[in-house]
Amino acid sequence: MNQLAIPLERHCLDNGLKIVLSQDNTVPIVAVNIWYGVGSRNELPGHTGFAHLFEHMMFQGSKHVPKNKHFELIECAGGTLNATTWFDRTNYFETVPSRDLELALWLESDRMGWMLPAMDQEKLDNQRDVVKNEKRQRYDNQPYGDWDQRLQALIYPKDHPYHHPVIGSVEDLDAATLEDVAAFFSTYYVPNNAVLTIAGDFDESQVINLVQRYFGEIEAGAPIPPLPGDPCLEPIIGDTVREHVFAEVPLARVIMGFRIPPYSSEDFAVAEVSRALLGMGRASRLYRALVRERRVAKGVVTYAFPLLTNASMLLTWATGYPDSTPEQLEAALTEEIEALAEAKQSEVDRAIALTETDLVRALEHVGERANLLSMFDLYFDDPDRLNHEIDRLRAVTVEQIRDFATSQLGSDNRAVLVYEPKRKS
Repeated sequence: MNQLAIPLERHCLDNGLKIVLSQDNTVPIVAVNIWYGVGSRNELPGHTGFAHLFEHMMFQGSKHVPKNKHFELIECAGGTLNATTWFDRTNYFETVPSRDLELALWLESDRMGWMLPAMDQEKLDNQRDVVKNEKRQRYDNQPYGDWDQRLQALIYPKDHPYHHPVIGSVEDLDAATLEDVAAFFSTYYVPNNAVLTIAGDFDESQVINLVQRYFGEIEAGAPIPPLPGDPCLEPIIGDTVREHVFAEVPLARVIMGFRIPPYSSEDFAVAEVSRALLGMGRASRLYRALVRERRVAKGVVTYAFPLLTNASMLLTWATGYPDSTPEQLEAALTEEIEALAEAKQSEVDRAIALTETDLVRALEHVGERANLLSMFDLYFDDPDRLNHEIDRLRAVTVEQIRDFATSQLGSDNRAVLVYEPKRKS
């Protein structure tokens, strides 16, 4: 597999908006992608859930775009759109026929620059109810649905910005006022806290003029305030911490989480390869051992979360059969994770190849290409870092994997969350 060579240009408007252009005229579609440097980590105590609430508010209309018209205009043009909120950022994105690039830019600029005049109490109340309903459906009333809230609380101290879940708390959402929400918008939804990426089929001679026309008049905001709480963090938890939950779940599930180096660290590539080695595909250690050989689990999952604030997290879980006990699942997970300290070169080669393939497949889609370029510019001020991701993966050695298993995946850095079906009385 050859090195990536995604073309890109960088620009910056006078108001601080960073722009990444990646031209590809192969097919007549274009992606417009904006990342704002605001996520749940920026929320003050008592204001949790604001970043996610604002993701919803941004589709409720702006000065020149009526409520819900953003969706209607993009979909009528034959495009797609969405938004997501995460710990470190919020992103908004459209993919449209290239003839409608100007439409997408106008819509994004109008809600960046002229959202506040259209914000009112009715919209806030409506979207607050939508978010609360989402929380009930996806988290509170879903089997295992609160796992992220519980695991974050085990891995990160109470005053760390990652301690609370992205969805926030109902109490904080209920207490939110229109003034609170407007202040949040004015602080973080400013051009000097955003990256705009345009990827796909566009006219190179016109695109910057279009961006300047629609975004150039938006005023820069004040400097972004420092993160609340105490972002400082030890590299490991210091012990095994655990929580055992008896809940309305169909099967036992054991989730293990570990503090790992932040996404900005060169060691995060080691965590990514370790994650793939443990749980990516049916030839992975956990699937082979727990599902195929021991038959103690019906499924395994492994993630390495790319987080910025001093520590990311790696997690893995195993879901048992009706006759599997939590003790069996935990013992099997522990054995395989600790055995990573004796990883073989062939396993590492396979894990690197799988991770590379996932990245390259994602980049086939113009929307994902734009998304990754926005991410690398916002996080690292370096969108070209994307072109060197394969180098970083290939540089991971078997010795680094073994050291990572010993230093980061041991009993002194382990959070264990156990779900067990409620016992019948």
